[in-house]
Amino acid sequence: MRTFIPGRYTADLEGPFVVFVIGLHVNSWLAVNQWLPVVKAMNGMLRELYQNKELGFLDAAFLMGSRGPVQIQYWRSFEQLEQYARGGELHLSAWRDFNQKVAKSGKVGFFHETYLVEAGKYECMYVNMPVYGLAKAGQHVPAVGKRETARRRLGGENAPAVPTPDAP
Repeated sequence: MRTFIPGRYTADLEGPFVVFVIGLHVNSWLAVNQWLPVVKAMNGMLRELYQNKELGFLDAAFLMGSRGPVQIQYWRSFEQLEQYARGGELHLSAWRDFNQKVAKSGKVGFFHETYLVEAGKYECMYVNMPVYGLAKAGQHVPAVGKRETARRRLGGENAPAVPTPDAP
């Protein structure tokens, strides 16, 4: 288990980037033979992406919803994400298998959402957590000064609504 880092932090990521949310919606948990291969394929693609960072993949965070796994992925550009989706053999093979073997049954759903984020048009906060999410994809930096409030992180000015506690 990772150790948390005491205090308040935010992320710093230079330039534009892409947030890609992808997940499964298991409609029938009893259909293990249909959803488990999809999960395994997703794990294989992630291994490939972590081993080949030049593809534009920055990092991913993992969540478990009530109906299956969800990944929040961070990419350097939409063009790189699209190139992987359309040209990565592991992805194409998994997508082909899903369409041929799983999609028609209705026992497993699939979704993705893609968000293109302009440089500096994001904000995030991590308090007493391990390095996570966008801070793991970019840089994990203290949330002080111009990074102390959400408005300041987005380039504006204001005072904290609640005084920031001293670091532990």
